Amino acid sequence: MKKALLAAALMSAGVVAHAQSSVTLYGRLDAGVEYISGLPNANYTGSTSRVRLESGDWGTSLWGMKGVEDIGGGNKVLFQLEGSFSTATGALGSSGSIWNRWATVGVANDQFGTFLLGRELFISNGVWDFDPFGQSNWSSASLVRGRNWPQSSNNISYQSPKFYGFDVYGQYAFSNSTSFNGGNGSAQGREDGLQLTYTNSLFQVRGLYDEIRNNINGSLGDPTAGAPNGPFNYGREYFAGVNVFLGQFKIQAVYQGARTSGETGVPIGTPTTTDQEWGGVTWQATPAAALIAAVYHVNANNGAGNANIYTIGGSYNLSKRTLLDIQIATVRNSKTANFGLDANAAGNGGDSGSGSSVSYNENPTHGHSQSGVYAGIQHSF
Repeated sequence: MKKALLAAALMSAGVVAHAQSSVTLYGRLDAGVEYISGLPNANYTGSTSRVRLESGDWGTSLWGMKGVEDIGGGNKVLFQLEGSFSTATGALGSSGSIWNRWATVGVANDQFGTFLLGRELFISNGVWDFDPFGQSNWSSASLVRGRNWPQSSNNISYQSPKFYGFDVYGQYAFSNSTSFNGGNGSAQGREDGLQLTYTNSLFQVRGLYDEIRNNINGSLGDPTAGAPNGPFNYGREYFAGVNVFLGQFKIQAVYQGARTSGETGVPIGTPTTTDQEWGGVTWQATPAAALIAAVYHVNANNGAGNANIYTIGGSYNLSKRTLLDIQIATVRNSKTANFGLDANAAGNGGDSGSGSSVSYNENPTHGHSQSGVYAGIQHSF
């Protein structure tokens, strides 16, 4: 009996010595002061301006933890939990959800790649690497009204290792309803996408395809007659981008298109497709200081107009963990468009609702511009 217990103890000790694990706590805090002119007044008949303390203009404030356990043979078990919040108010990014960005568990192998299950940033966030301002508050996401920002639940994802400079990333999110594509009370429609990237020392190129189906009937559009959010919430997205590395300079250029289907009763002025292009340059003037300039353009069909964002900015690293940032931007709309600097929902700006349920949309009045400046500090840990 004693020999059996000794053998079991020795075996357990061997497992403990072999299976090494670690847990990392991390986060990012972003805050600053923002001024915007060209905001709509409450009844959407004119313009106003404001100054406010803002969290997340340069990057989402977040906190989380991630861990890895080495189980031998080149295999690891992984987990990640991550949520967003406001440094201005302390409020969670999503009401009632602590881990609104990441809640995953999975396995990884050095030769075969990484499989994850759970909630993740949606694959459209792959745009981030090709946006000169990293999808900050006033950048590519603004002109697609947040289409590239979402999170996705019920996911299976796969990230391949690099193979001769190439890597593949794929994502599939179940609707979790009795209807394959969504509907029947599902919280989300089916979502999926595929991303292919090639990287070398001189340049990086990426192609991305994704689709987001609505949770009402699983179609690739908004089935609500006259709803203005079609390509900004649902549909297929096509993306092609390039980064060129030239010493202290990085040059970026992108085409992105969104297409819907199954929409009915769409009035003039409500788009069913959008096309977006942008380009920019980053100058790493010193190891601590970077200057950025970019132009973003969107064209929406069905008389919804077009818009351009012109923006300059930069950052200065006080340390490896802390930076100062500034951005100056203006959005110029054609006479039938009302895109704002922020990624606002489609529709008229100003107040909607009544009583205690009044909400405010920052879209400028149609055909008008909106300008702003933001300066802040960001700390990572």
